[in-house]
Amino acid sequence: MGQERAPLLEALNRFKEMRIVPFDVPGHKRGRGNPELTAFLGEKCLTVDVNSMKPLDNLCHPSSVIREAEELAAEAFGAHHTFFMVNGTTSAVQSMVMSVCKQGEKIIMPRNVHRSAISALILCGAVPVYVNPGIDRRLGISLGMSLADVRRAIEDNPDAKAVFVNNPTYYGVCSDLKEIVKLAHEHHMLVLADEAHGTHFYFGEGLPVSAMAAGADMAAVSMHKTGGSLTQSSLLLTGPAVDEGYVDQIVNLTQTTSASYLLMSSLDISRRNLALRGKEIFRRVISMAEYLRTEINRIGGYYAFSRELINGTTIYDFDVTKLSVHTLDIGLAGIEVYDLLRDEYDIQIEFGDLGNILAYVSMGDRTLDLERLVAAMSEIKRRYERDKTGLLTQEYISPQVVKPPQLAFYADKEPLPLKQSAGRICGESVMCYPPGIPVVAPGERITPEILEYIQYAAEKGAALTGMRDASLETIQVLKEI
Repeated sequence: MGQERAPLLEALNRFKEMRIVPFDVPGHKRGRGNPELTAFLGEKCLTVDVNSMKPLDNLCHPSSVIREAEELAAEAFGAHHTFFMVNGTTSAVQSMVMSVCKQGEKIIMPRNVHRSAISALILCGAVPVYVNPGIDRRLGISLGMSLADVRRAIEDNPDAKAVFVNNPTYYGVCSDLKEIVKLAHEHHMLVLADEAHGTHFYFGEGLPVSAMAAGADMAAVSMHKTGGSLTQSSLLLTGPAVDEGYVDQIVNLTQTTSASYLLMSSLDISRRNLALRGKEIFRRVISMAEYLRTEINRIGGYYAFSRELINGTTIYDFDVTKLSVHTLDIGLAGIEVYDLLRDEYDIQIEFGDLGNILAYVSMGDRTLDLERLVAAMSEIKRRYERDKTGLLTQEYISPQVVKPPQLAFYADKEPLPLKQSAGRICGESVMCYPPGIPVVAPGERITPEILEYIQYAAEKGAALTGMRDASLETIQVLKEI
């Protein structure tokens, strides 16, 4: 199949020329019924915000143009099959887990997974076997899973159905995916990869191995993050060992029946762009990220880390497109630098945590933007640098798992003042978003260390989410019998 084609885009262009009178949904009728929305988004956009119909196929059971677009994506990504996802990579991650695990079945995964993976456990009742990731004490970040730890988890849990891997983590850290796949397959387990931040692995050169190239069985890929498609559009890739029909049924349990053609066409167009020009695009992205890393390190005080961290175990490889910068040595938490960049310099980066920031470098960046970021960070150091005494350094806290997430989430719970909750079993998730990795998840014991982290993160301005009480004064804990 020719990667220069975009079947869904072509079908939408044909549809626009047909001048069909709409007596279906959506009710804005190509934008005519909502002039303010049309003025904001544009008439061209609204004319293709349409409903599923025979000429345009149906995402729930694609058989023509959407199917062709998915097949082209599968070819481009080296997958056996690809599903277009319009509920975000959250839905793709949940579909992966729910496709391989039923209630009570085990899945091996790192604890520093995105909230979507924890939510999948709540939905299907799978039981996590957590592998604590490595920790970089200086940077205060969680790393990848060592092969030795994965082997130990597999040998201790031979009945586990799958191994779940971050490829890469938010910070750009990769585990030894090829060897994990080999090990898991030898024990008849599937391998699922969260590649929310790894679209470019499939098209760039000199980057870590992609999940499909490593032999993984499923991968959730956020095309909108580094692939150029619209926010909320994603791909679910599957290998030959996975039952495509069953996965389709699982996807349709949670994915909308009113799929957005704006999102789907953006996947089709972006796949074509990457297939035809991906190497050139990501060669430039790598160059920009390396330039920023060099210039920020020259400022002094900051540490923009990269491949020098590779240790062959918990950091098997590193994604050099990720501009992760440690900020504590200038006396500022990452979230403080994040806020200063936005509030004082009109620069919006991806996230800031207790000790680091992440600036996403992508195909849409310009040289002027790079210079502006470097200048702003230099000025922040000059204006706000202070002694780092008293700053928390640890981002990852090893969990004390007491009950499976589903059991804890649906158990009888009661609100308890946060400060009085140490020792109790948590009934909800608490996380800073982004990156959306739970500090504590349902079924885990709340410890003084966790409470200190939550209080400190709130004081520094981190956005804490997941708790029923938006004021953060109380937390849901399991009732004691």
